[in-house]
Amino acid sequence: MRIALDTRCYIGFCRGNEDVVRVIQEAERVFLPLMVLAELRAGFLCGTRSQENEATLTRFLNSPRVEVLYPEEQTTHHYARLFYQLRKQGTPIPTNDLWIAALVVHHDLVLCARDQHFDHLPQLPRL
Repeated sequence: MRIALDTRCYIGFCRGNEDVVRVIQEAERVFLPLMVLAELRAGFLCGTRSQENEATLTRFLNSPRVEVLYPEEQTTHHYARLFYQLRKQGTPIPTNDLWIAALVVHHDLVLCARDQHFDHLPQLPRL
């Protein structure tokens, strides 16, 4: 299985959450969306263990099964459709999470996420 992680799942992995650790260990490939990477690094700078957290992230990113996932022009079409759907439903979600959802749909991934607002996108495969 090819998965994408949201910020809370990466944090759960680092904290040893058994369910998240198992999912990541069993995944064929693990993708970390660029937005997640930015959120993590912003959080590191606001915390007291910035260097330690950055070192852990670097080790994670250096795994041959892990790849940073960047939006492309085609991703914007998925973003626009999801944005429109959420707006029609009256269930907007944070912008970074909308980008994450667009990347998951674009690359046909399964999202490892703990945020319930992704429930508003039933077409989004989730763990």
